[in-house]
Amino acid sequence: MKNAIETKNLTKKYNNFTAVNSLNLDIPNHSIFGMLGPNGAGKTTTIKMLTCLIQPTFGQAIVGGYDVQKNPDEVRNLLGMVPQQVSLYKDLTVMENSQLCADYYGVPQDERDSRIEDLMELVDIKYAKDKRVGQLSGGQKQKASLVASLVHRPEILFLDEPTIGLDPTTKRTLWDLIRELNDSGHTIILCSHDMHEVDMLCDNVGIINTGNLVAYDTPQGLKDSLLESNKIEMKEALDKISEENEVSTSTKEDIENLSLIKMSFLLKNQNDEIIDAIKKSSDVESIEIDHNGRINLRIDIFDDMAVQNVINDINSAGGIIKSISTEEPSLEDVFIKATSEVNEDDRA
Repeated sequence: MKNAIETKNLTKKYNNFTAVNSLNLDIPNHSIFGMLGPNGAGKTTTIKMLTCLIQPTFGQAIVGGYDVQKNPDEVRNLLGMVPQQVSLYKDLTVMENSQLCADYYGVPQDERDSRIEDLMELVDIKYAKDKRVGQLSGGQKQKASLVASLVHRPEILFLDEPTIGLDPTTKRTLWDLIRELNDSGHTIILCSHDMHEVDMLCDNVGIINTGNLVAYDTPQGLKDSLLESNKIEMKEALDKISEENEVSTSTKEDIENLSLIKMSFLLKNQNDEIIDAIKKSSDVESIEIDHNGRINLRIDIFDDMAVQNVINDINSAGGIIKSISTEEPSLEDVFIKATSEVNEDDRA
């Protein structure tokens, strides 16, 4: 089986309102897939259809090789779900909640507890197995929820904002766990508004807006497509200017910004001679110096040699570079551009 999930023209309508519109989506088996979209975009409706909570109006969804409408029980047995709001019983212990889930899925009694113990060790929550869920911290609750969701060994795991509100240390622990689960064969569907999290973890990303799949690629592919889009927009804008006699200053600045990226330096031996050399560089459009001495430049993103040329100019002036960074389009930039044109009446 090549894909863990396939949808063909998957659609959900509520009276005259279309929440999900002819969604065609392929999620490769054993991958981590990031599902992004603004609030009301149709993500939750899509997940509810894929997890057999609601029926599609028309179209098809194949999950783990089974049709969600024809074989819902088989689909449910393949799935695990960790919701944003932990749905475990607060008055039961971590062990009791896990046992309840195991019994629900028909895990054999003779291997139930040992399987739970192994999962608790995996997610590092065994020390709290006899604590009531209501007594746990946010990170501990998420770990307990993972144990309960994994006890029946699902092939496909849905994670809805799994690290929201967690401290950086706990967040990194869960990121490592997500990678481990994926390495062990689980297909993971990650819904998150943390763009760094999605960029770092996901093999592929789909952006849903007003019920439509508006972008789908690898994280890097999406960022590269934004660069290409900027290049096209700049060319169209310049073509338009060539046909007009006058253009406002703000329009010129907007066009210039499409082709510029930020480049930042921290020098060991900053002096006026080095700064003058940078200012004279043909690749530098603007320069600012922060109060901490860091030099911020704007250079042409479409010139493959621009970064190297600026470094050479600094070295030629005797500058010693302590650190350097460039700021290219981020996944957040892609998200904002892909979801920018939204009619409020079309929100799900």
